[in-house]
Amino acid sequence: MSKLFIVPTPIGNLEDVTFRALRILKEADYVLAEDTRTSRKFFNHYEIDTPLRAYHMHNEHAKLPEIIDAIQNAGSVALISDAGTPAISDPGFLLVREAIKNDIDIECLPGATAFVPALVNSGLPNERFIFEGFLPHKKGRQGRIKRMAEHEHSFILYESPHRLIKTLNQLAEFLGADRQASISREISKMFEETKRGTLTELVQYFDKAKVRGEFVIIVAGKDNKK
Repeated sequence: MSKLFIVPTPIGNLEDVTFRALRILKEADYVLAEDTRTSRKFFNHYEIDTPLRAYHMHNEHAKLPEIIDAIQNAGSVALISDAGTPAISDPGFLLVREAIKNDIDIECLPGATAFVPALVNSGLPNERFIFEGFLPHKKGRQGRIKRMAEHEHSFILYESPHRLIKTLNQLAEFLGADRQASISREISKMFEETKRGTLTELVQYFDKAKVRGEFVIIVAGKDNKK
């Protein structure tokens, strides 16, 4: 049956994957992976021998016609990212949109996404929230942060280790040093850590710590900043 499967993979602990996800990855004609080397380790762990093909931000436009053609010819293709759910700050949106245009059946499995445990673990209000993903590196960065300062609800950012301190300092500058926030890293891994406090307190902590891993930043909205 022609179908595109969107399959979440573990964000850390390899046990955080569903039986259904493993079955689909084993049954697919081939699997599109953000980094085949990373995904091969996961595949080897679960003895999955389905062919892997590279699909990432540098080739996703060029690969679309080939992938759509493969699915339409009675094939089943699964899309995974290095970790978590594809299309959430990872490649996937373009392929899903193109599949919809071509009346291809799409099945997105529920599964791991880093911001959900980070948000729940933050202790900040989460009945409503805003997902901001990664900030721009340069152009439009300050303007985006200024707009985020007006968010009434908790908001979520992803950040890399080498930009974490810069981001925290800019947030403190535009949102106020006393704005409450929470930072989670290495979620579901051996050295998982969550630190909570004001933006200034978090700057002081992570400026002294060895900053490693992928970071999820949860910041209180302006109406819940205390």
